[in-house]
Amino acid sequence: MDNESVLITGGAGYLGNVLSRDLLDRGHKVTCLDNLMYSQGQSIFPLVSNPNYNFVYGDVRDDRILKTLLKKSDVIIPLAAIVGAPACDLNPESTAINFEAIRSLDRLRSPNQKVVCPISNSGYGTKTGADLCTEETPMDPISLYGRTKVDAEKVLLDSDKDAVTLRLATVFGISPRMRRDLLINDFVYQALTAGCIKLYESNFRRNFLHISDASRAFMHSMDHFEYMKNEPYNVGIDSGNMSKLELAEKVKKKIPNFSVYTSEEGTDPDKRNYIVLNEKIRRAGFEANITVEEGIDELIKGYNILLRNNPHTNL
Repeated sequence: MDNESVLITGGAGYLGNVLSRDLLDRGHKVTCLDNLMYSQGQSIFPLVSNPNYNFVYGDVRDDRILKTLLKKSDVIIPLAAIVGAPACDLNPESTAINFEAIRSLDRLRSPNQKVVCPISNSGYGTKTGADLCTEETPMDPISLYGRTKVDAEKVLLDSDKDAVTLRLATVFGISPRMRRDLLINDFVYQALTAGCIKLYESNFRRNFLHISDASRAFMHSMDHFEYMKNEPYNVGIDSGNMSKLELAEKVKKKIPNFSVYTSEEGTDPDKRNYIVLNEKIRRAGFEANITVEEGIDELIKGYNILLRNNPHTNL
């Protein structure tokens, strides 16, 4: 549906920047609520000339601000969170936002407002690599980050108000508010700068999703909300189920002087190891289509703008 008013909390972040642009391109009105904790204000400068874009500086846990903005919103996309296991472990107290902000949002919103909320598929948490995770697979998070996202999803799916939750695979790709810590983004950056990488538990597998496909998944959920509501959906690319070693080898094909080493002596603090099936959202009419290889090409091109004359580029 065109011309809906969309509130994005954390809208100046990695995904929020891309999603805001895409929503504006479709004619929606976008309000971004963000506290700019990463000093990323310049990342949204290209958006401010659009009359349908509004930025509000503030904390999503401030009920006063949230109540005011909710009155003007048809759709709420709550992206404000401490994202990723390492970031949550670094400052455990700050992760309350991941759950508390969702609980406050659900309490304050009206029943006729759409909510489309990202939930990491890290909530599956399996360590065996044997599980084929569908939406029916029990959630068993093994990280603080995973636990906070699973708790947030439960709030929304147990609510008497409607919501769609998207269990996103590990996102990759270029954004104005770049994140180099994400696995594919990091591997390409390491290839171009250090020229080598050491992998622990290199056989552990993940699923991946390009940031543009993630954005499309939110817009698809808005458009098909009545069909999809009150259900969780895995969102990833089927060809993106791969081990860390397989991923590193794909990067090496693009950057031949990238040396990849594996070690049996160390351990990866992130123990997730699983394959994710995305059939349910495909039945709802959505399919991710940007491959890992295409994303690697994009990242090389983007990073090389910043890393001109770097000896490891081999380009």
